[in-house]
Amino acid sequence: MKSFSESYKEAGVDITAGYKAVELMKSHIARTVTSGALSDIGGFGGLFELDLTGINKPVLVSGTDGVGTKLKLAFLMDKHDTVGIDCVAMCVNDIICCGAKPLFFLDYIACGKNFPERIADIVSGVAEGCVQSGAALIGGETAEMPGFYPENEYDLAGFSVGVVDRDRIVDNSSIKEGDIIIALPSSGVHSNGFSLVRKVFDVENKDIKTPVDALGGKSVGETLLTPTKIYVKPMLKLFDTVKVKGVSHITGGGFYENIPRSIPKGLGAKIEKSSVKILPIFELIAKTGNIPERDMFNTYNMGVGMSVIVDKNDVDKAVASLKDAGENAYIIGEVIKSDEGVIIE
Repeated sequence: MKSFSESYKEAGVDITAGYKAVELMKSHIARTVTSGALSDIGGFGGLFELDLTGINKPVLVSGTDGVGTKLKLAFLMDKHDTVGIDCVAMCVNDIICCGAKPLFFLDYIACGKNFPERIADIVSGVAEGCVQSGAALIGGETAEMPGFYPENEYDLAGFSVGVVDRDRIVDNSSIKEGDIIIALPSSGVHSNGFSLVRKVFDVENKDIKTPVDALGGKSVGETLLTPTKIYVKPMLKLFDTVKVKGVSHITGGGFYENIPRSIPKGLGAKIEKSSVKILPIFELIAKTGNIPERDMFNTYNMGVGMSVIVDKNDVDKAVASLKDAGENAYIIGEVIKSDEGVIIE
């Protein structure tokens, strides 16, 4: 018999809603099961058996993140089945930067009121992100917190753990002048800079549901909710194809903050601005908010979700590998001697 507390329910927490949410999410979680996943949802800890075949010196790599104020768009659009992809993406795209393969993921959902169908929608997105990255969803937590969150709002965060052979860690030590920087296109704004986005479009007060010609007939809200692209599988294929010298996940801070993180001191990145395939949503943000170009490149991915550095002799093979994996990769610049970090011209 399931536990039940009338007193707790009167305080705003319905335990039975939590049970229903778990039942509704089980089918989504089942899609993510991998050979290492040992635990069923509902235990006190998520269990994962580590297969070290072919890995001589295993190093665990972890990443944690949330969806941020992009969730406000989900509330306004009443669409909750994609933000889970963002949550997974922000974690696994980070750990892939050092060459690690994601193994498993756990999520945390805090809400003002547990609406089981909505929680299941959120978890369906988390599960889809796990499927796209090859990670098992082995656990999580849903916390109903009345009086702390508004009834129709929630927060979503999570973390992932991956593994890489120590000898294959991407650590930027071999980067040199003349190496080439390759761009992997983004799917949109991803999950960064939404405080500025919300201000620019005044999303709480203005129409974001009407189709816009400049966005290919999609609305502002629909375009902004496009989930973050997950680069795990194309990157794992690339690691097996060429020597990857450096990888940057272009998140908050845009080009200027993230690309230098993959380049050693004394070297910088020269980006050819004309080669960057800027997505229409960024042009609309800049125009609507009258935002200077440098601020745009210092806040958003501008259409480049990830950058990869390889030797110039490996460029053709690297681009071919990425395109074969479904990524329309292209060259955006090169490594130069510089202490300025990133030069865009």
